[in-house]
Order: sequence, then C-alpha cells, then structure tokens
Amino acid sequence: MIDSLKIISSLGLILGAHGIAFSTSTRTSNLAQYTIPTEATNGQNLIANVDDPEAVDAQTVCPGYIAYKVQQTKSGLTASLGLAGDPCNVYGTDLENLTFSIEYQAKDRVNVAITPADIESYQSSWYVLSEDLVPKPKVEDGMCLEHSDLAVTWSNEPTFSFKVTRKETGDILFDTTGTKLVYENQFIEFITALPEDYNLYGLGERIQGLRLPNNATLTTYAADIGDPFDSNLYGAQPFYLDTRYYEVSDCKPYTLVTGSSTDHSKKYRSFSHGLFLRNAHGQEVKLQPDTLTWRTIGGSIDLYFYAGPSATAVTQNYQYSTIGLPAMQQYFTLGYHQSRWGYRNWTELQEVVSNFEKFNIPLETIWTDIDYMKGYRNWENDPERFSYEEGKRFLEGLHQSGRHYVPILDTGVYVPNPNNASDAYEPYTRGTKSDVWLKNPDGSVYIGSVWPGYTVFTDFHHPKGVEFWANELVRYYENVQFDGIWMDMNEASSFCVGSCGSDSVHLNPAHPPFKLPGDPGYLLFDYPEAFNVTNVTQAASASAAASSQEEANSATQPSAPTTTVPYLRTTPTPGARNVNWPPYVLNNVQTGHDLAVHAVSPNATHADGTLDYDVHSLYGHQIINATYQGLLAVSPTKRPFIIGRSTFAGSGKWAGHWGGDNYSKWAYMYFSIPQALQFSLFGFPMFGVDSCGFDGNTDEELCNRWMQLSAFFPFYRNHNRLAATLQEPYRWSSVIKASQDAMKIRYALLPYFYTLMYQAHTTGSTVMRALAWEFPDDPSLASVETQFLVGPALMIVPVLQPLANTVDGVFPGLEYGEKWYDWYTHTIVNAQPGVNTTIDAPLGHIPVFVRGGHVIPMQQPALTTRAARNTPWSLLVALDGNGRASGTLYLDDGETINPDSTLTVNTTVRGRRLTVSASGSWKEPNPLEGVIIMGVQDAPRDVRFNGRELYHSVDYNTTSQVLTVLGLQRVSKKGAWNHDWVLTW
Repeated sequence: MIDSLKIISSLGLILGAHGIAFSTSTRTSNLAQYTIPTEATNGQNLIANVDDPEAVDAQTVCPGYIAYKVQQTKSGLTASLGLAGDPCNVYGTDLENLTFSIEYQAKDRVNVAITPADIESYQSSWYVLSEDLVPKPKVEDGMCLEHSDLAVTWSNEPTFSFKVTRKETGDILFDTTGTKLVYENQFIEFITALPEDYNLYGLGERIQGLRLPNNATLTTYAADIGDPFDSNLYGAQPFYLDTRYYEVSDCKPYTLVTGSSTDHSKKYRSFSHGLFLRNAHGQEVKLQPDTLTWRTIGGSIDLYFYAGPSATAVTQNYQYSTIGLPAMQQYFTLGYHQSRWGYRNWTELQEVVSNFEKFNIPLETIWTDIDYMKGYRNWENDPERFSYEEGKRFLEGLHQSGRHYVPILDTGVYVPNPNNASDAYEPYTRGTKSDVWLKNPDGSVYIGSVWPGYTVFTDFHHPKGVEFWANELVRYYENVQFDGIWMDMNEASSFCVGSCGSDSVHLNPAHPPFKLPGDPGYLLFDYPEAFNVTNVTQAASASAAASSQEEANSATQPSAPTTTVPYLRTTPTPGARNVNWPPYVLNNVQTGHDLAVHAVSPNATHADGTLDYDVHSLYGHQIINATYQGLLAVSPTKRPFIIGRSTFAGSGKWAGHWGGDNYSKWAYMYFSIPQALQFSLFGFPMFGVDSCGFDGNTDEELCNRWMQLSAFFPFYRNHNRLAATLQEPYRWSSVIKASQDAMKIRYALLPYFYTLMYQAHTTGSTVMRALAWEFPDDPSLASVETQFLVGPALMIVPVLQPLANTVDGVFPGLEYGEKWYDWYTHTIVNAQPGVNTTIDAPLGHIPVFVRGGHVIPMQQPALTTRAARNTPWSLLVALDGNGRASGTLYLDDGETINPDSTLTVNTTVRGRRLTVSASGSWKEPNPLEGVIIMGVQDAPRDVRFNGRELYHSVDYNTTSQVLTVLGLQRVSKKGAWNHDWVLTW
C-alpha cells in the first residue's frame, strides 16, 4: 500500500492525498480498490460576477468604439472600429481595432459580425470559431439591402451602435444605441433594448419555463450536472426566438401589445424573429425588464438575424440555412424504450423483455447503462455478466422479435495500469499509437477521471481523432450487434480537476472520488411530493431511514477545511489570457464556479493548438459527429440512431437528445414540456426525458401520469438510477393499464409521428409545438407551457400535479371558428374562447384532443413497431367549421438514409368528399380498414367509395355527429394507398 501520494494538477495545484475504499457498489469490484481522493474534485472557489458586489460594470468604465472607413459591399458594408478612448482592460485586454460587417444573406436573414481587425496577430491569445467545426450559412446570389426584409443601420452618436429593423412594421428588433461595445480578449459585451414584457424563448440548455424571465442571468457552459433548475446544463444553444404581438386595426398602424392579457373582441397579429450568436465560448445573457446584455469570455460577435415573420418560419430558416436539418430517425426509434442503471446481466435483460410481453405492454428497445462494461470501459463487455457469446444469443432473439438494443458509451477512455500486465486495453493502445489523446500545455497526455478510473480523452481536432472513435465502434459491433448509441458524459466530464492522473495511472482501476448509489451511506430514500399522503407508512419509514443515514454520514464526515479567503478574484494580465480562471467569472453551476470542476480543464490542448477554453461546449458536438461516422461505418446505408447528452447548435443533424439526469418529482415532469419545446427550437425533434424520473424513487401516481405524458414525446424512454425503486411500468397495476392505454394511442399514431419527423428532417418544422407557435395571433398563449401540440392536429393537456382528478386547459382559436374534438369520444369540445376549461382526468387518463381541419393516418397498435406496420390502415378525419380537412402521410422502408422508394399520400376533404391521392414508388400492402369522420352535422343519404355505394359497414351517430365507415379491406385488398380513391357521403 502506498504511504503517501500527491496528485499534481496541470493547473499547478496540489489536490490531495490518496485513499483506500471498500465498496459494495455494482460499479466496483469487491476487492480493495484505490479511491481517487475527494480533494481531487475541488477547484478554486471563485465568485461569479453576478454575485460579486465589487464587480466592475464595464459600461461605466469602458470607452466604446467609433466606426470609420465605411465601405459598401455587394451584399452590405464593412467598416473599421477603433477605441473611442483609453482602454479599460476591465476583464481582459481591450482590442484597439475591430472590423464591423453587415451581410444581407437572404431575404429573411442578415449577418452582423464584429471581429478582431488583424486576427493573425492574435493567434496566440484569440480564437474565432472555425467553419470546420460550425459552418456558416451561404449568401444567396444577388442579395442586398433592397431585397431584404430587415435593415441594419449604424451610428457613432455618442459611440458606435447599430440597429436591426423590420421593414414591414418599422419595429426595431435589435438596438445597441446608448450602450458601449466592450471587446476584450477574455470578455465581450453588447446590449440591446427590448420592449416591455417581451416574449423570448430559447437560450439553452437549462430547465426553466418556456418564456424566459425578464430578471435573470442565464449562463451557458457545458456542464456534467444532475438537472438543477435555472442553471447551465449539458449543452450550449445560443439562439432565441422573439415574438411580438400587435393590435390590428383598419384605421391605425400596428400597435405593439405588452402583457399576455387578450381582448378577444380585438384582432391581433404577431411577428417573430430569431437570433443566433455563432460563438462556442462560455456565455451569459443578462435579462432585465427592457434590455438584454450578452457576454462571452472569448470568440467574436457573429450574429444571425432571422426575419420570420412567423415562429415557424424562423425555426425553419435557422435550421435549413444555418445549423442543418434534423436527422431522420429510423421508424423503430419511435417505439417505447426501457433502460435502467442496474441491469446486471443478459438474463436480467431477458426477464425485463419477457415481463413486457407477459403484461402486454409494447417494448421496442432495451438499453444498458455502464453495468454491461468490463470495469466501465468503452467497447468491452464484462465477460462474466455480459459475455459476448450469451449476448449473441440474446440479441438474435431480441432482433427476431422485432426489438432492438442500445448500449451507453462514455467519453473517457480507460488508461490501463502500466504495472499490471493483465490490465491490457486495446482501444487505449490503438489510440496511443495514433497519438489522438487530448494533451496538457506541455505536450504530455491529459489524464482525467471518469467511471473506470483514470482516463484519457479523444482529441477530435486531431486528423485521426474521428477515425479512431469510429473504428472502435466498428470493432465493438463485431462482438455486440447494437442498434444505436447512447452518448453520455460528453461535456467532456472529468471527476477531478486538471490532469490528475499523470502520476497515478498505476493505481487503476480506481473508484470515483465520491459515493455512488448503493455504496454504504448512499441509499435513496427520496420520494415524490404527496407520497406522504398516498403512502403514509412507507413515507414515514423512508424519512426515518434518511435521517439515520444523514446522522451516520455526519459522524464520519471530515470537517470542512477552513480558509481565510472565501473566494478568488482574478484580474487581467495585459496581453495575456488566464484560461483556467478568466477575469470574468461565469455563474457556472459547478462548485465554486470553477470551469475545471467535473470537466476537462480549460487549458487542455488540442492537436491544432486550440485550448478547451475556446471549444469546451463543442466537445459533445464533435463526439456525436464521430459516433455518427462510426455508425455509418458499421451500416453505411442505415440512419444512425444516437441519443446524446451534451449538444451544440447543429448537433440535431446527427442525434436526438434526452433531458438528462432529472428527478422523480412532479416539478420535473412539469418542466419536461418546456424542455422539449425549447429543443424543438434548437433543431432536436427527437427529444424526451427519463419517464418517471431518473434520480430518487418514483411512486405509482407519478409514474402513472408520466408514462402517459411521455407517450406523446418523440423519444419515449423510462430510465432510472442504481439503488432507486424499480420503475418498469409493469411494477404497478394502475401503471400497466395507464401505459397500455397511452401506448395504444401512440402506436396507432406512429404513421403520424413518422410523417412529422420526415417533415422536420426536410423542412425544419417542429414536432412538439407550443400553442403560441401554432396560434400566433393570440397573445394570451405566449407563456402557456402546461399543454402542447404534436404537429398541427393533436393537443395534449396532461395532469402535472399530484392528487388531482381534473386539469384545466385552454382551447385556442375558438373565437375564429376552430373546432376541437375529444380523442376518446369523438365529440366536439364545449369550451369558451380564452378561458380555462376544467377537464375530467382521473388517474390513468390523459386528455387528448384533435383539431378540426385535419386528417390523421393511423394503423393498429401492437407490441412492436414492426408488428404495427403490418396492420390495416384507417383515417381519423376532424372536420373544421367549413366541413373541410386535410392531411399528409409519408412512408418509406423506415431505416435507409436514401431510400430507393418512398410514398406520399395527400388527403383532402371538401364538400362531403374525401379525396386520397398517392405519389411515389413505395408499395404499401396493408389494406384500408376504415374511416372515422368527426363533425358530420347531417346524416348522409348514402356513402360511396369510388362511386360504389356502401351499406352494411356504415354507421352515423346523430348525437356525437360521427360517421364511421368500416369493412373497407374488401375494396383495398392491394393496399390502402395503391391507387387514388374518393369517399363521399
């Protein structure tokens, strides 16, 4: 046993001594194992500027800039900017000379950029985001101010400022007048005015309400953190949508409306625009009642304005022109997914699959967390519990049943113990041979810590970095026939500060420097709100056990170290950058706000000389791309399926995203809706959260409601953590029934979901939609986040609080003749415009409504998506107030990137006539079973299919006004969409 050891961080800190621990956790062996010291996780205790009473307001001391040498260009203008006074050097070194440019790139898109005038001279201390990492949008031919919906103007009064104006309304969308541009090597600040009570959405990633608050500071820096509210999380999405409402009058110009109150006797119109800051550095946006302040600790100002004018047009333009359209998902990914940290072997996985069949609950994909790994190493299974031989048999049976398997991957790559010849690890050997590891500033390998112990990190700036990662996936697939990848810990996370394992890899494998669930002293006794009401005895026992554990832990917990310095302030050094502790301290969610806590340190160095400080929030984006390339190498024609944690703008073109390590609390179910809607804006239609919650113990009521809510999210997965209550939906009788009922709807709607995903992939449209986006002319909907739409035709109004049997919902558009139908009864909803309607929602029932004017294609529910695709078709028609409706269906083989055959089916209803027309070469053999038409006001005299009168299979309910036509298989034996047809009544 080693008597003493000092772990030297590459940051120059002595982090602490070693420790030995015995653990019963399934993540560690039962043998004595070195534990990375707790001190290794400690960074510097910094004080965030937002909390610092001594922090300098740059606006009061900095001079701003003056524009000169203005030159018109083919598509805009360029100008030079020079300091308007003495440098302030408040949080870095002021740049004396900048370049300002305006570029009208498309009719509805303009770029405003401010960059260092002589970037070459700043190479050692400046980084402007590379187009190789995040491409810039292209400029359309012939674009200029005259052809643009937007106009950008500038002024030198009193110092340089600029405005962006919407030509149609004269509304100023962005205005820095009266503020100063601050541009330093580690601090950039610009400020725009905003209207009173503005409606902003986006600026992720964080868990918060849908509409952003007007008194908050929003931090963006990729962090490995378990889902706190109102803090920076896993990824960086520097984009916002701004919606403004105007009262419309025949005699007056548009009048801007503030507040969300709506007079439904008046007419309104909204205009939306978007803004993307193409910058990957750590950022903060300070929102105040009438201003927005944007700060970043590096990079450049590279702003893209999207004119809209609808929210839909903004998101489509942002995705189509700038970040890339969302990945098209395989059909099977829309089925139900089951996961758990704690599935211990293939036999246990088979038991889970068998139980879903036993209880007649659909299951599409089984997932494994890091339990399957040998010592928690990527691309290597535990030979005793997850042997390749047994796995092959399990996966063959799983695939034969029409189901799928997805394993987790982590970012850190294990470093084998150099003193243990049996601790060989070929992926590390191959990566070392190609020299693809992230480095320290002195050129040595950066060694951090993740689950297996001390690890290295792939450098995706290295010419062979992506190739290495992709090749390891190909090699692993030879042993395990997986169907997708779950990319975790890709911020990149590291459990210690700095290159902490440089002198310690001979201690591998190592236990993380903190307790894990299941370790002594870390048992979970947390339950959802109201558990003490529904489970009195169990709640009392859990509370007592939690108190006992806390008391025992307190008795053994070492006292906190004392210090005379409660926090660290850093000051800028002229001409230099302090990347480890930048002078402007972001309100980073990690302990002490240190950027190196639970993350690769800012001074970690890439092969091209780039520091992690400059590209930290892009690491997850790059490893998702590498994983995408690896899955293409595995199956060149198949659409890769990836669910990633850390993302950046544009990651959606490769992967979906889940909401991370949420909690089994009602509040987290509530906020899953605004989370999903935010990621709709960011180009991630494939989004979901861990149903029933990941951390803590769920209960029957919460899981009942959550399994039903998540059935209407595109990514539908249940996942929870080791040592928490088992929460597969078959654990409670009421949850079995609730899940079956919701999944019957979801699986019947798979064609509708798939069509929406295709439309998102080809146009940038959204799948989950806020009411405010689908009904853009109603200001009262601006902050509605307790209900949502799936596409244009379905509205979900879930129960989001415990002990409730009803839920209040609003039905938009009633004042304009909109009709809503109850999914279950097919009857028209009786509601009033602009007010909440109380809806019955006993436990096990989720209210679902169909919007008039839409035709929804459906198939029969089944236990797998493959089985569901082999069932007859039907159409659900919801007539609007004029007796009209329309819809679209898209079909292909469900898996290839460029399918040889596709089919598009268009359905329209006009004048008691349903017309179906199909185009494309995909042959759909399943027949048409029936058509249900809601809102038929008069009983039909006859019903005809392609002129042929139907008798015995027709029913009209005069009370519900529903026409049902069944038994159509006999007239569609060759397929429902094999030829065009008409149904009249």
